[in-house]
Amino acid sequence: MFGTHFYHQRIRKSVAMFGSLFNNLYVLRKNSSGAVISTVRVPLSYSNKDKMLERINIMQEGNTPQHSLAIKLPRMGFEITAITYDPSRQLSKTTNINKAVADSITRRHKIYTGTPYNIGFQLNIYGKTMDDVLQIVEQIIPYFTPQYTVTVKPLSDFSDIKEDVPLVLNSISFSDDYEGTQESRRTIIYTLDFEMKVNFRGPIPDSGTSIIRKVTNNIYNYEAGGLDSDMKIETLTVLPNPLSVNPDSDYGFTTTLVNIVDSA
Repeated sequence: MFGTHFYHQRIRKSVAMFGSLFNNLYVLRKNSSGAVISTVRVPLSYSNKDKMLERINIMQEGNTPQHSLAIKLPRMGFEITAITYDPSRQLSKTTNINKAVADSITRRHKIYTGTPYNIGFQLNIYGKTMDDVLQIVEQIIPYFTPQYTVTVKPLSDFSDIKEDVPLVLNSISFSDDYEGTQESRRTIIYTLDFEMKVNFRGPIPDSGTSIIRKVTNNIYNYEAGGLDSDMKIETLTVLPNPLSVNPDSDYGFTTTLVNIVDSA
């Protein structure tokens, strides 16, 4: 079973989708009269919280030339914190989606229901003033009640298949190292923990599986010996109309009923 290579880029696409939600946030700076004097786009990166704090501390404490320029604040960083199975969303394994194989009228792709997992994301917002950080936070949380749903295309080869992916905001926490020395740079951090509900799918054979294009039902005289009797009285045959129809097209059926007794 294992060893068949497939790669739907599900985790990679989840990271890209999460980052795209927060990559266009701005902080406005105003003067005492309320006029906007500058607009700052908040940088976003995939980064570990501890590594980012270590980098901020090195930049502010170092005295060598390579440490003379501090990291620009405000900024945001996010990372995956956990991937866990979600049994509450598991559907029947026999549930599937059928898609026709290109240039074939006899085979189809069978895409089975996905395996549900929850991907934990942590978004950290760094700032040197409380107003900067609060501007960013208040541009995010109104959209989560506590869930925000994004529609994605989970399979690159099947662009018409779409899936709703809920993103849940579970908690918000913050820290402020205002008790540092005068030489230390103040860093305010708001941490938002999210949970993304995704489905992982297995391999999809390129050749697909065979399609049933003809159904034949033989009817026997039960009173003359039951199902083991050789007395067949009718044959019912069903075929698609036209015979060359594509599985994804609209079509009818041709039903042929042959009365064995009358034809004899």
